[in-house]
Amino acid sequence: MNGRDAILGRIRNVLNATDAEDDPRRVAATARLDFPPRGVIPARGQLGLDGRVKLFKKMAEGAAATVEKVTSSADVPKRLAAYLRKHNLGAKVRMGGDKRLRAMPWAEERTLQVSIGPSDGSDEVAVSHALAGIAESGTLALVSGRDNPTTLNLLPEHHIVVVNAAEITGDMETMLDMLRDSFGKGAMPRTVNFVTGPSRSADIEQTLLLGAHGPRALHIIIVGK
Repeated sequence: MNGRDAILGRIRNVLNATDAEDDPRRVAATARLDFPPRGVIPARGQLGLDGRVKLFKKMAEGAAATVEKVTSSADVPKRLAAYLRKHNLGAKVRMGGDKRLRAMPWAEERTLQVSIGPSDGSDEVAVSHALAGIAESGTLALVSGRDNPTTLNLLPEHHIVVVNAAEITGDMETMLDMLRDSFGKGAMPRTVNFVTGPSRSADIEQTLLLGAHGPRALHIIIVGK
C-alpha cells in the first residue's frame, strides 16, 4: 500500500464508507470529469473572431501589457528584434523547444542570439508560445513542459508571448475545452499558468511595483487576423 492509498483508506474508515456507497460516488465523479458543467458565459465572451481579438488587446493593455499584431509567424523575429532595440535590451533571447517558435526565421535577424531551454535566472528576455488567449480578461494560458518551460514565465525581466489570433477564445470555459481537446485525459500538462499583464504587487504601503515576483514587462504578439 502506498501513501495515497493509506490516506484515502483512513478517510474511508472515518466516514464508515462501504463499497456500495462508493460506487455511485465514483460514477458521479467520473461523469462530472467526462462532461464538465459550463458556467455562465458573459456577453463580452460571446464574440466573433474580430471582436475577441480586439477585446483581448484592450483588456491586456488595460493590465499593463503591450500588444501588437502581425499577419504571419515569420514576422515575429523581426518584431522581437524591434522590441529589444526600443527598450535598449541586449540581443540574447531564451525560449523553449516549441515547434511553432523553432520554425520561425530567427536566423534572418542576425543580431539575435537565441538559446533553447529553461531559464536559470540570468536571462533578461524570454519568448513563449501561449496555448490560448482569453478575451474577456486579456489573459494568456501557457502550459508547462519542454516546449515552453515555466521558468520562462517567471524569471526573465521581459516576457514576450506569441499567441495565434484563431486561438483567442472569448471565455475561460472555451479555453478549458481547448486544453482538454489538445491534450486529452492522462496527458494533461502538469501546470497551466494564467498570465494577465506583467507581475505586480501593492502589498507594501499600497504602492504598485512591477516585477515583484515575475517579469516586469509583458509583450504579446498576436499572429494572424
